[in-house]
Amino acid sequence: MVILLVIALVAILIALYWATNKPKYIKPPCDLSKQSVLIKGNDRARRCALLKGDDTISYYYSDVRTLYEAFQRGLHASDNGPCLGYRKQNQPYQWLSYKQVTDRAKYLGSGLLHRGCKPTPDQYIGVFSQNRPEWIISEQACYTYSMSVVPLYDTLGLEAIVYIINKAEISTAICDKPSKANLLLDNCEKGLTPPLHTIILMDPFDDALKERGIKCKVDVLSLKEVEVRMELEWTPDLKGDPKGAILTHANVVANAAAFLRTVEVSAISNARIILILILIMIIIVLLQAAVYSCGARVGFFQGNIQLLMDDMKHLQPTIFPVVPRLLNRIYDKVQNGAKSPLKKGLLDFAIARKKAEVLDGIVRNDSIWDKLVFNKVQASMGGRVRLLITAAAPISPSVLTFLRAVLGCQIFEAYGQTECTGGCTISLPGDTTADHVGAPIPCNIVKLVDVAEMNYFASNEEGEICIKGTNVFKGYLKDPERTAEALDADGWLHTGDIGRWLPNGTLKIIDRKKNIFKLAQGEYIAPEKVENVYVQSSPVAQVFVHGDSLKSHLVGIVVPDPEVLPDFAAKIGIKGSYDELCKNQKINKAILEDMVNMGKQAGLKSFEQVKVLHLHPEMFTIENGLLTPTLKAKRAELSKYFRSQIDSLYTDA
Repeated sequence: MVILLVIALVAILIALYWATNKPKYIKPPCDLSKQSVLIKGNDRARRCALLKGDDTISYYYSDVRTLYEAFQRGLHASDNGPCLGYRKQNQPYQWLSYKQVTDRAKYLGSGLLHRGCKPTPDQYIGVFSQNRPEWIISEQACYTYSMSVVPLYDTLGLEAIVYIINKAEISTAICDKPSKANLLLDNCEKGLTPPLHTIILMDPFDDALKERGIKCKVDVLSLKEVEVRMELEWTPDLKGDPKGAILTHANVVANAAAFLRTVEVSAISNARIILILILIMIIIVLLQAAVYSCGARVGFFQGNIQLLMDDMKHLQPTIFPVVPRLLNRIYDKVQNGAKSPLKKGLLDFAIARKKAEVLDGIVRNDSIWDKLVFNKVQASMGGRVRLLITAAAPISPSVLTFLRAVLGCQIFEAYGQTECTGGCTISLPGDTTADHVGAPIPCNIVKLVDVAEMNYFASNEEGEICIKGTNVFKGYLKDPERTAEALDADGWLHTGDIGRWLPNGTLKIIDRKKNIFKLAQGEYIAPEKVENVYVQSSPVAQVFVHGDSLKSHLVGIVVPDPEVLPDFAAKIGIKGSYDELCKNQKINKAILEDMVNMGKQAGLKSFEQVKVLHLHPEMFTIENGLLTPTLKAKRAELSKYFRSQIDSLYTDA
């Protein structure tokens, strides 16, 4: 009898434990087998299934129609809570409250007006700075008085900075460091930027810089000086009508609203977001608009990617916007961390169990496998990430599913471009499938149009992706020809990407119309499509595919992953330093074989495969001019930089 009671008690305890620890399924917001809906009589365009009708949304909160109003709503929603966080090495995060940011923006904006700037959308203020709170303060200063922000960045080169200042007639530039102010003054001394007459610096500077400015007829002021001077003389807010900017407030607010409509607002409220991507990335702009309107807080990393994990441990972010390259590094670290057969076996078993849960609609970080196997990698990211957004480039389906399991959080893949304010599709909550970029977001509709020369036809559910909605831009500044190329007469934005509708109503990116070229035999090549396949090869960190209309095959420049390459080489019996391995022809051949196999699995045709490689030991970066500020390859610059290696590859092939 006692034994039966004990058994019954144990059973009750197990049942109670299961009831309290039962994994929760993510409830999808719609039928995941029908994520988009065909709009009748609109060129086979599709809308998001979350919408009740065919009308797209323009805002989420009725009191948020501009970015100024989004921030003001955050001030009240957070009850003047923490807003912008920053830290120095080995120190905790310090926070500026929403009221502090609002006041500083008001004083800075007043200072701009007192210096002759006009409170109109066609008044462009340049911001030349790395990510930091003062960037946001400068941005909000412009929004408070209806001015427009134009980001400047030295990675574009001096000619581009001169072009932007003159094109937008920028009279005032706000810089973070004296070195950037000196760079602007270099152009002023040469008479290349006549509109510029004021430089405002975030960091301290010496009298020599101010004197140099006087000689160039440019006033050099400190941000603190402007703010303090205007604290007693500030001008009442002149938020006005934001229409007229190339990317309007309405564009960003609409896209932010679509994000809030797609992702539960509860996931945004009281959130902490860490910003490591540059603030000019439009996906970050719209994400900020969404989180500010909910009163969430934003933390900046120190600017050194080597210290990112330390920043995350201190900030403990709940939202993490990333690019696939960083996710690939996390994937490689986890895979390569299991050195012994026992650890590898345990890792594989744990991943299999977590993947099974993910595919069943369960995403969590409190299972036995999280505690035994994945706690370290989760803790390295702060331990509280519940929402991760990847954009800017495709991510491998295997990596995406793997990380959903390992990190135990929802990972959304978004697709878009600056011209549609960052996003036009995103994966939905509860959708644990991969190899697509989700359904149209609620502020736009999407259609595919024929690209006959590449054999893509909308009747086959394939074609160039075109976007129409409240998030689509108004055109390029003072450039009607480029505007006409991007926007057709009916207002459709032509993205240059080739997509395919999947049976569940999601969109898959399958090719690229832009940057295509012909080989000697007349075959069309979309190099970015090929690169997106090859970068999934484990020893490959970066790859640049090059072709020539006078040649019959492709060649490639590969930067091997420094963390993966030693183990990859050891498996074929080769040891040495990273530089030595990059020069080894056996390593070169092995990496090429792995890439070609990856290409075959992805369905690349034989003419789309590279025939020879050059291994380069240095990363393509923004600093060395080979990547854009949004981390995309600068194809023309890469071709020039590697001209001798490319010529040699064709000669030796």
